[in-house]
Amino acid sequence: MATMLEGRCQTQPRSSPSGRETSLWSSGFGMKLEAVTPFLGKYRPFVGRCCQTCTPKSWESLFHRSITDLGFCNVILVKEENTRFRGWLVRRLCYFLWSLEQHIPPCQDVPQKIMESTGVQNLLSGRVPGGTGEGQVPDLVKKEVQRILGHIQAPPRPFLVRLFSWALLRFLNCLFLNVQLHKGQMKMVQKAAQAGLPLVLLSTHKTLLDGILLPFMLLSQGLGVLRVAWDSRACSPALRALLRKLGGLFLPPEASLSLDSSEGLLARAVVQAVIEQLLVSGQPLLIFLEEPPGALGPRLSALGQAWVGFVVQAVQVGIVPDALLVPVAVTYDLVPDAPCDIDHASAPLGLWTGALAVLRSLWSWWGCSHRICSRVHLAQPFSLQEYIVSARSCWGGRQTLEQLLQPIVLGQCTAVPDTEKEQEWTPITGPLLALKEEDQLLVRRLSCHVLSASVGSSAVMSTAIMATLLLFKHQKGVFLSQLLGEFSWLTEEILLRGFDVGFSGQLRSLLQHSLSLLRAHVALLRICQGDLLVVPRPGPGLTHLAQLSAELLPVFLSEAVGACAVRGLLAGRVPPQGPWELQGILLLSQNELYRQILLLMHLLPQDLLLLKTPGSRPACDTGRQRLSRKLLWKPSGDFTDSDSDDFEEAEGRYFRLSQQSHCPDFFLFLCRLLSPLLKAFAQAAAFLRQGQLPDTELGYTEQLFQFLQATAQEEGIFECADPKLAISAVWTFRDLGVLQQTPSPAGPRLHLSPTFASQDNQEKLEQFIRQFICS
Repeated sequence: MATMLEGRCQTQPRSSPSGRETSLWSSGFGMKLEAVTPFLGKYRPFVGRCCQTCTPKSWESLFHRSITDLGFCNVILVKEENTRFRGWLVRRLCYFLWSLEQHIPPCQDVPQKIMESTGVQNLLSGRVPGGTGEGQVPDLVKKEVQRILGHIQAPPRPFLVRLFSWALLRFLNCLFLNVQLHKGQMKMVQKAAQAGLPLVLLSTHKTLLDGILLPFMLLSQGLGVLRVAWDSRACSPALRALLRKLGGLFLPPEASLSLDSSEGLLARAVVQAVIEQLLVSGQPLLIFLEEPPGALGPRLSALGQAWVGFVVQAVQVGIVPDALLVPVAVTYDLVPDAPCDIDHASAPLGLWTGALAVLRSLWSWWGCSHRICSRVHLAQPFSLQEYIVSARSCWGGRQTLEQLLQPIVLGQCTAVPDTEKEQEWTPITGPLLALKEEDQLLVRRLSCHVLSASVGSSAVMSTAIMATLLLFKHQKGVFLSQLLGEFSWLTEEILLRGFDVGFSGQLRSLLQHSLSLLRAHVALLRICQGDLLVVPRPGPGLTHLAQLSAELLPVFLSEAVGACAVRGLLAGRVPPQGPWELQGILLLSQNELYRQILLLMHLLPQDLLLLKTPGSRPACDTGRQRLSRKLLWKPSGDFTDSDSDDFEEAEGRYFRLSQQSHCPDFFLFLCRLLSPLLKAFAQAAAFLRQGQLPDTELGYTEQLFQFLQATAQEEGIFECADPKLAISAVWTFRDLGVLQQTPSPAGPRLHLSPTFASQDNQEKLEQFIRQFICS
């Protein structure tokens, strides 16, 4: 078991401009503590198995129990042993020698093969609309194909790849304490690469650094040059030219043109030919399923879905018999700053801007002497062909949020439909529109399925646990001695739910590392007994803690939904701060709980609900019944009931709320995990009375965000003052029928629907949301 805080944590810290502050931060960690054994060895779960429901054959292959014991490796730790040479000079030049020994496959005659592809030849021969048969000169079309191909990719330059790998290795060792990778997960991917099928890695997107770190990691593990599908909006022309020579791919802007556009048809045919050639040649491909974290919009990336659509189409037409999909995630205990993450759409990242960002990062981390840790997660590869066959057999009907929830909010109906919610926030771009409607749905569901698998295999970092404890349990402060025990408790709860953590080692070192990274948002106060008081800094720092704590939500999502549903049942019976003795007397029927769970699930955004825990329904399961059963009957110390486990026979079952002996306030803790989102929705409902409508979607979102900030200053609930929560509330209210969109010469504008123009219905909406909130 590799220790995340090994060796380097024991070195003396470099000089700091604030010696007194450094002394204060280190003064409370002198207590002698034993190692926390549940973090180590066999108690740690092996995560990343594929879905046994959708891909049972893939679940049985590429896995053996022995790989769970292979442990971890630090992919940026290159020593003399990693080269073919030995000696004192090798020890000083090992980075350079290692980069020279990396295998880079030779470039093939790609332009000629693209020109000879079926789709491009059909255009040249005029056998499809928009081809040369409609008046275009073949030579002009060939030149246009070459121009588009030059925008998409360039042959990777081996010398440049090796030089960049050497420089990147030095940079990563300055920025990171370590980058951990489970050897068993890597073993599964290496076995998949030897099967003769192309590998397609589908990843989350924490920062722009992901697109550089993942290719470096695969190159160091002997899988060759990873072709990365980049977003051209995030890069300047000069940076795009560099990334193309390093193996990057860019979607040409013409590919998003309308279906009847000849330029769009040609661009899509060239991109399809490029993807087909990559898959046939066996080069691994990396696609990001998420928008960058700074982008205000849907979580699922429209560009990522477009690239996935090209892969699906290549498999369906038989260019390759199958493709192996690998869910990927990269987690950091503190995401490195990136200029593009702050304002993704405003200014693309250029070469000079990127170089300055690198220097600023190096200077920042050198000055504070605290480097960050990272963990790369590679889930079990699964067959795309197998998923396509099984996914088409489980599609059911869907209803809009307005159909599902609006009659219940207004008191016009009490029955809650047990139907999947139709909520597509990710726009459909030109490449995806070119597919059949059933293939569009297939791509969207596949993206959600893989994203769920990526999040399920992600490890929880120590800073996320620390932020969660400080935000939801100790906003007024907590003694360090108490925080040590609660950190251990929450870590064990995470491991017991089948999730992994991205750290190990002594508890004292872990807390020192976490608090050091969070020092901008946390204050340490020394008290006379020798202990330290840890206090979250009031203000916008709480928003940052809320963003970090969101990493724990997938772990406890099923239980958090169930707890908030119970809170909704108790809302009309017991005061919010009523004693546990009074709450424990009340009987809660199964039917009422089932109804409340469905109501809350309909209200919560689909982007959130698809990130299910391993113990609940898979993302591909569109039915609500299985999830509702799991939410109701999940073993927990918070409910007492009879011994029957049959869902149908237990419809008359009743529950009483009880306390866990080791954590009396665990129920409140679960409720508070969803409180930032639900409070933002409730404040958005209250804002309907003073918002200036009609307005554009962007303009109204800005109005709501300013209102959330003003409310945060007045009431101190800064965890809700997040622009992402604001836009999520606006889109949810649009789907619910509270806001309606009408066209105008200046673009679509939002206005208040006639139904919710009355203050009475606005108050009903606010009360409906607030019933699930626990103070």
